Amino acid sequence: MKIRRTLATAVAVAVTTPVVFLSAGPAFAETPKPRTDASAQDVKDGPEDDDFAEYEKLIEAVVAAEEKLEALKEERAALAEDLRAGNVGEAVKTEYAAAKLAYDEAKAAREAAATTLAEAQAELDALNADPEATAEDKAAAEEAVAEAKAKAEEAVAAEAAAKLRHDAADTAFSDARVALARRISLLDPKIVLAEQELADAEAALEAYENEGSCVEDDSVRSTLTGPKTITIGSSADFSLTVRNTSDRDLDSVRSYVFAAHLPESWDDILDEEDPGLERYFSIDWKSAANPEWTELDFQDEAVELGRIAKGGKAEVTLRLTVDEDAPAGKGITFSTGEYENEDGSCGISQQYAKAEFDVVEPTEEPSEEPTEEPTAEPSPSTTTPTPAPTATATGGNTQTTQQGGSSATAVRTGGELAATGSNDALPKIGAAAGAALVLGAVALFTARRRRANA
Repeated sequence: MKIRRTLATAVAVAVTTPVVFLSAGPAFAETPKPRTDASAQDVKDGPEDDDFAEYEKLIEAVVAAEEKLEALKEERAALAEDLRAGNVGEAVKTEYAAAKLAYDEAKAAREAAATTLAEAQAELDALNADPEATAEDKAAAEEAVAEAKAKAEEAVAAEAAAKLRHDAADTAFSDARVALARRISLLDPKIVLAEQELADAEAALEAYENEGSCVEDDSVRSTLTGPKTITIGSSADFSLTVRNTSDRDLDSVRSYVFAAHLPESWDDILDEEDPGLERYFSIDWKSAANPEWTELDFQDEAVELGRIAKGGKAEVTLRLTVDEDAPAGKGITFSTGEYENEDGSCGISQQYAKAEFDVVEPTEEPSEEPTEEPTAEPSPSTTTPTPAPTATATGGNTQTTQQGGSSATAVRTGGELAATGSNDALPKIGAAAGAALVLGAVALFTARRRRANA
C-alpha cells in the first residue's frame, strides 16, 4: 500500500461517491502513538514498507481465518442438507429407488397370484360339489388350479429375490446416510479449531492496532488561512496557527500539512498506482523558532513546533509554490496536529484546518499601446507573501478564518465521519475532496506512527 495512493484514492472516491468517506471514520478510530526521539530524516528513512507488510500480514491472517471458518460452516450446512434430503450419491439413490420399486411390484404380483389361485381353487371346489358337473369341467378346473399354483409359487420366489435386493439397497442407503452424519461430526472439531484461529488472528490484529494508542481529542487546534488564488509558477504564503487548548502544557507538538491539485476528472486516476495529486506543489515553512525557510516533504515530514504552554500557540508561515507545469484548476491544503508528552501520553487532533484556492493562469502582459487608460490603483497581488509570524508561549483563544481558509472537526456520529464548524460555502467538489483528504491524512499519520514504533 502506497501512502500517496491512499490519499489520492480517498479524494477520488469521496468526490465521485461521497458516502464512502462518511462511513470510513471508524476504520481510523485508533492510531499508535507518535515518536519524538527521532529526527525527520529518521522517520523519512524508517521501515515503512516493512511496517505496512506486517500490518497487511495480520489483516490477511484474519481474512484467511474468516474464509476458512466460513468454508467449514458452509460445508457442514451442505452436508446437513444432503442428510435431510437423502442426497447420498446418485448410484445409491438410483439403486435404492429401483430395488424398492421392484420389491413393491413383486409383492403386488405375489398377492395377485394368490388371489388367482384362491379363485381357481374355489371354482374347482364348487364343481366337485355339483353332482351335475361333467368330468370335462372338473378337469379344466383342476388344470386352472395347477396353473395358478405354479404362478403363485413363482411370484413368491420373485418377491423373495426382490426383497433381498431391496434390503441390500436399503442397507447401502443407510450406510451412506451414516457416512454423511460421520462427516458432519468430523467437521465440528474443525469448526471449533477454526473459530479459535480466527479469535487469535483478531486478537493479534487488535493488539497491533492498539499498541501505544493515542487518544483523539482537540487539545491541539489549527487555523489555516491563505489567498483564494495562486498563479501558476508563483508562490503564496499561508498562515498556520496551532493552539494548545488543553488544560496542561504539551511537551512536543507537530503539524502535518498536505496540498493537492484536484483534477477535472477523477475517472482517469482511480486505477493509477501513484496519481500524484501533490506533484504540482511544494511547501516550505518557517517560524520564530525556525527562522530559515525549510523545505517540507509533506509525504513523510511534519512541522515540528516543540513545546506549547497551556493556552499558548505557535505560528508558522507556509510558502506554497505552484509548479510552472501545473494546470489551472482547484487546489486544497489542510493541516492537523498531534502531541506527545514526556509522561507518555499523546493525542491526535480530531480537528483539522483547510484552505481552498484556485490555481490560475498568469495574467497576460499589457500591450505597448493600450486602448484604455490604466487604472489609478493597481489590483492587489494574490501571491504577496505575508510577514512571518512568530511562535509564542501564550496567546488568546480567538480563532479567526480569513478568506480562503476554514477549520473543521472530524466528528463521529453513529459510525459516520462528518465535518462541522466550517462557515464558508465551499463548492461541492472541494468539500468532498477536503473531507476525503482528511481521511487520507489520518491513514498517513497512522502509517507514520506505526513505522516509528517499529
